[in-house]
Amino acid sequence: MTISAFQFAFGSIVIFIMWSTNVNKRPKISTSLLATILPLAIVHTLGNLLTNLSLGKVAVSFTHTIKAMEPFFSVLFSALFLGELPTIWIISSLVPIVSGVALASLTEASFNWIGFWSAMASNVTNQSRNVLSKKLMAEKEETLDNITLFSIITIMSFLFTVPITLFVEGIKFTPSYLQSSGLSLREFYARCFLSGLCFHAYQQVSYMILARVSPVTHSVSNSVKRVVVIVSSVIFFKTPVSAINSLGKNFSF
Repeated sequence: MTISAFQFAFGSIVIFIMWSTNVNKRPKISTSLLATILPLAIVHTLGNLLTNLSLGKVAVSFTHTIKAMEPFFSVLFSALFLGELPTIWIISSLVPIVSGVALASLTEASFNWIGFWSAMASNVTNQSRNVLSKKLMAEKEETLDNITLFSIITIMSFLFTVPITLFVEGIKFTPSYLQSSGLSLREFYARCFLSGLCFHAYQQVSYMILARVSPVTHSVSNSVKRVVVIVSSVIFFKTPVSAINSLGKNFSF
């Protein structure tokens, strides 16, 4: 939760700088607009919290293997909320993804249920956010662009996360607490900064792409990054991967 709060805080700071310097025009925010965006902010907050929870419980490679199922949920929610029914080709392409995730899960050395279900739940929240965001941007195309929408969502998510983080985790980010835990302050704050920078940049670019393509195309394209993340994390963290587990990861892509 603390890391999630840092990520949203960094994004909020970037947004206020963009608004104050007119890099992006500050929107006229009404109560009705906030009420419309509120559900998106809630699922966006939950999606980030659940992803970070999974990353803390299992190997990074396993979390992103589970999140390779995003296209399945994107197809489902696109049919429910946008009325976009999938073709037989899309349905058939989902079979190896589901099979690969199941095979990788059964042979994952770091497997535990909290890590598995939190990653799966993040698929649900993130894809419902994407589909509903796409619907909202289509309805308010002339008044609400992708950067403005994501900016408001980020600030609202920060406001949601801070009180929850303080209530659940307390002040574990203060210098005195970190020093008493034996952590390097410089390393902790540097990594929080990099995490916030990468998270906000990735999410902003993701929304820019979402404004131009369908949620299904977006989720399928987004799966390409899983290959990079999984391979690099296995190398960096020296994660043990069996032959069957590797086969499951390959099937999921």
